[in-house]
Amino acid sequence: MELYETEEQQVEALQKWWKENGTSAMIGLGLSIAAILGWNYWLDYKKVETGKASAMYEQLLKDVNGDKKESGETVANKLKTEFKATEYATYSTLLQAKTKVDGGDLAGAKELLQGLANQSTDELSQVAKLRLVRLFLATGEYEKGLQLIAQVDQKTAAGFSDNYDELVGDLYVALDRIDEARTSYEKALHNGYQSPLLQFKIDDLTAPEKLESTK
Repeated sequence: MELYETEEQQVEALQKWWKENGTSAMIGLGLSIAAILGWNYWLDYKKVETGKASAMYEQLLKDVNGDKKESGETVANKLKTEFKATEYATYSTLLQAKTKVDGGDLAGAKELLQGLANQSTDELSQVAKLRLVRLFLATGEYEKGLQLIAQVDQKTAAGFSDNYDELVGDLYVALDRIDEARTSYEKALHNGYQSPLLQFKIDDLTAPEKLESTK
């Protein structure tokens, strides 16, 4: 009898709880299921979109390699418009900038790279900034290059700091600020930066001093 009463009490307690909390429990369960279904849908959608963007980027590469400039420009712009949330949109902009450089349109390339540089602080943004600085170096806009590097967030650009150090050295050489150039080169070298020309650049700066000291 005692066991029966205990079970009966348990059933009554459960019924009471369900009456008081059943609606909210069902809503919570429904929301959980909806969240899971929504997340799975988003993952599937993202996978499909990435696949489409990848295929379009492949077409862009074919157009560029086939010297189909107009078609390539159309595909690149479409990719950036329809799939701007994917990395392929950024890839296409970098490729567009390179194509413009190859075609002598340095102003157009700078505009594209500047847009990417302003977008975010991810790795591709750092690549855009480095290429933009190299364009500034090539067109004699040395102070602009130094200014852009000075504005770079050191924390987000930690993996590219040595690239920036070498570029700073190149800009200082162009400005005939040799001591500062050497300091930047040696900083990159000290940090283990593997650049095939870095040591040659340092030696080239040191050679005139050695020659002067032997006179």
